[in-house]
Amino acid sequence: MKINPEELEQINAQLNEIVAKAKEFEDKYAEKINRVLPVYRRSARNLVHYMAFRTFEIDELQQKLRDLGLSSLSSIEAHVMDSLLNAKTIINHLLNNPVVEDIPGVVRTFESRKLLKRNTKLLFGYKSKKRLTRIMVTLPGEAATDYEFVQNLLEAGMNSARINCAHDDHEKWLQMIDNVKQAKKTLRKNCKVMMDLAGPKLRTGEIKPGPQVLRIKPTRNVLGQVIKPARVWLAPQGAERPASKPDAIIPVDEDWLANVKRHSQILFTDSRDKKCKITMEGREGAGRWGICHESAYLTSGTDLILKRTKKSGKEIVKTGELLPLEQFISLKIDDILVLTREAIAGENAELAEDGTVLVPAHISCTLPAIFNDVKAGEPIYFDDGKIEGIIEEAEAASLKIRITYARNSGGKLKADKGINLPDSDLQISGLTEKDKNDLKFVAQQADAINFSFVNSESDVQELLDELNELDAELGIIFKIETNKGFKNLPLILLKGMKTYPIGVMIARGDLAIETGWNNFASIQEEILRICEAAHIPDVWATQVLENLAKKGVPSRAEITDAALANRAECVMLNKGFYITKAVKMLDKILRRMQRFQKKKDTLLPRLENAEDLQLSHDQFDV
Repeated sequence: MKINPEELEQINAQLNEIVAKAKEFEDKYAEKINRVLPVYRRSARNLVHYMAFRTFEIDELQQKLRDLGLSSLSSIEAHVMDSLLNAKTIINHLLNNPVVEDIPGVVRTFESRKLLKRNTKLLFGYKSKKRLTRIMVTLPGEAATDYEFVQNLLEAGMNSARINCAHDDHEKWLQMIDNVKQAKKTLRKNCKVMMDLAGPKLRTGEIKPGPQVLRIKPTRNVLGQVIKPARVWLAPQGAERPASKPDAIIPVDEDWLANVKRHSQILFTDSRDKKCKITMEGREGAGRWGICHESAYLTSGTDLILKRTKKSGKEIVKTGELLPLEQFISLKIDDILVLTREAIAGENAELAEDGTVLVPAHISCTLPAIFNDVKAGEPIYFDDGKIEGIIEEAEAASLKIRITYARNSGGKLKADKGINLPDSDLQISGLTEKDKNDLKFVAQQADAINFSFVNSESDVQELLDELNELDAELGIIFKIETNKGFKNLPLILLKGMKTYPIGVMIARGDLAIETGWNNFASIQEEILRICEAAHIPDVWATQVLENLAKKGVPSRAEITDAALANRAECVMLNKGFYITKAVKMLDKILRRMQRFQKKKDTLLPRLENAEDLQLSHDQFDV
């Protein structure tokens, strides 16, 4: 290969410029670097070096290095200065200048792997056998009462159990944690407990309740024939719900229910004067299971007649108070929606007989403070971006929003759905009063905190101050779910390095909406790179194998997404009826993919039938 000395000198000059910039950044941010814990000091320096490296456009430099058969610096994140000095050393030798470049104390390539491995182990615990990437599972409410369910998750491959403090209460959380501890002891497996602080989540407020009607709906085929009856659970008012989800729950008197046996028939007339029947099958906890082959609309106070009992005066009972039907606000493109500061129950638009709008639809939000920060002309998103709008008028008491996107048939906006204001400069703290109260429990019971909606260094410091007051030492995972959080990630990490261990969660749901769908793929990539530069483990979260967890069958796209997730140190699954099946599938995907990919590095395992010019995948089975 012919080598042009002049081109080598140009490469060397560019490398010298990058090294000089890295040293300049190290001096510039020396105060921040020196304030981190000693265990993170070298990682903090490497992170700053990486940010200096990224101030350059290096496309041409990378191509020149590739042409010489050298490293193109594309995997430089974890060992920036070492990679630059190694490249300079090789160029020196090609220029007949046998000088070995070295700066004492920089993170070497082999050391970077050890640093990340150590930090990952301290935060997430021991890895599973034959799998490097950990699996975090969001526990549903049933994990509080169903020990076997928790044990099955741990057997399937769960490495850490996530409890979302936005749901349930301290009593249920403690029951979940006790079940996790019992399963750990029984199976002799490691499992960390991670608890999410709810954070200042902006959501839609309540909607005016509908009628108290329960719809019983069996599954039918295209011919209208029942192929699966509705599963109905009868139980005393307030009884604990069963582990398997019923199609309908009917509250009834406890004494009357004691007379209900297997094969008993419950007769009733629904709200349409239709005669209906429930056939009882078995019992669970305080309740009884039954099946219904007919569609029915049941209202509070409906008479239920127990057939095949003696005349004891207890054959008939009235249903208890049913929950009101969940209502929604129907929205189409160009509709007006008023978002109110006051907690007024939401309603659909009031229409005249000719269809003209007399009063526009309205709904409140859970964080009145945002009305001080939003401006006319800014976009607003509802329910994970399913409905989009533009703020036409911003007043102290309300926002007038024109809908710019919804389904052709009309979007359905329900209560407690997320609201995103990606272009608004919201002055909202990372910790709410609820978070501070929950933190007292979390600090005593959890191994790590998942810190929601962290946006700045001050948010991190606020959490550290609260933990200091509680004299608590536990891991912290910073959830990056806003544009601000993404923008300030390097500063958030440097501030977070004042405690140990820490991690990052790529909260892809809100983050995708906040930063824009078209930007999200590159933003996800940047977060992975920044974490690698700081030797901080990260969590690949939101909608991983969601179809599989909720419906029992994965989509092709989510299998690919799960495969890419092995670039992170941990993958988070959300709850769903088939969550145990999803854990087993993810375990297999991650174990298989680690033969092909390690972080950003592509691995090339031996192909069994390559000599016959054939491909094979059998040898990669796990």
